[in-house]
Amino acid sequence: MLKIAAAGMSALFLAVSPLAYAQETTGKAVAPSSADWGALTDARINVVKAALQLTPEQEKYWPAVEDAIRARAKNREARISAAASRVRELRSGDLSVLRDRDPVAFLHRRADALAQRAADLKKLADAWQPLYQTLNPDQKRRMAFLAVLVMHEMGNAIEQRRLQSEEEDEAG
Repeated sequence: MLKIAAAGMSALFLAVSPLAYAQETTGKAVAPSSADWGALTDARINVVKAALQLTPEQEKYWPAVEDAIRARAKNREARISAAASRVRELRSGDLSVLRDRDPVAFLHRRADALAQRAADLKKLADAWQPLYQTLNPDQKRRMAFLAVLVMHEMGNAIEQRRLQSEEEDEAG
């Protein structure tokens, strides 16, 4: 089990590292392409599937899980792209953009994004439920291990983005 988890995590780190550390020579982060997002999603799916070692009986539940993961990743990519566009607009130097901000429109955008994330997460949970009920204790432990590791990595990525943002604010 440990070998499978280690191999899976190695594959995940290899897939994520280029996206997390991509930078231009100017020091600004490079936005991942659609192909990059697709490769990252494929890697994540493959890591989870390899770690679980599904039986042929369990395999019939996997397509719904994979579809939900892909839909959630696609919507996440769209949200990140939209947020990056808004940040570029705000940093364009046009002060009228800052002066004319509409806080109510912001709240509506935020509510829509949260509603989309909630719907995606519900779809993912609904897709996982039938498969999870068929997992044996070892598979459940591997799934829990991956979940903890993913949450830890997400926290690290968020902290790194926060520090990078602070450095850019200080430099600019």
